[in-house]
Amino acid sequence: MTNWISAVCETNNINLHYTRTGGNKPPVILLHGLMTSGLCWTGLARALEDDYDVIMPDARGHGKSDVPAYGYQYEDHANDIAGLITALKLPSPVLLGHSMGGMIAAVVASRKPDLLRGLVLADPSFLSPEVQREVRDSDVADQHRKVLNMSLEEVVASARVRHPNRPPEMLEIFSRARLQTSMAAFDVLTPPNPDYKQLVSKIDIPSLLVFGDGGVVTAVVAEELKGLHPRLQTEEIKDAGHSLHMDQPERFAAVVKKFLGSISS
Repeated sequence: MTNWISAVCETNNINLHYTRTGGNKPPVILLHGLMTSGLCWTGLARALEDDYDVIMPDARGHGKSDVPAYGYQYEDHANDIAGLITALKLPSPVLLGHSMGGMIAAVVASRKPDLLRGLVLADPSFLSPEVQREVRDSDVADQHRKVLNMSLEEVVASARVRHPNRPPEMLEIFSRARLQTSMAAFDVLTPPNPDYKQLVSKIDIPSLLVFGDGGVVTAVVAEELKGLHPRLQTEEIKDAGHSLHMDQPERFAAVVKKFLGSISS
């Protein structure tokens, strides 16, 4: 990580911070979920950096990126990423997104497929309208407001209790990202989300949907989406919840590497 680049890109009228492994290699952009940051992809970036130029942006309202007063819908996030690709002159990157980042990636791929070479959706936030309302009406934002009054040491200690098997380095990275998440970022939870079935049906680039056996996307939904997108591959990772890249990091990295290798030019 010592040689990784930390920089800011002006896009969509905001400053978007990103971390980049660099090198003259095919670019892969990793999009994080709500309450995390680009550096939360550190494990996967290490697994990919020998063969790929890995770019890890902080979404608006997260990490070290700007916190504008408004503009946190999925279309806004997608415009940020399209602008990042253009500003950095990235040649046909592969876009990988988890949770909120997965929905953002799907919006980009459906709206601007010419920008991308491939797409990986890691248990994206493909929620029914009913579940969207349940999430909005839950206490997730109130709980985060309480976390923002805690110290980093307290957040790390709490995370260690919940995830005793995760490496201390990753616990600190995720805890720091949590404290860098603004309350404004929770506006993304305001329904309605884009219709994910419509999005997937419009995507026409090689794509991979990765999901766990205890996450948001089910095997039934994955099979339905394959019927809407002929170029969509699906992969289920056992013993993994929504944070499948943290629950099963080696298997997740292997699945992603295999897909990237299959679409390399």
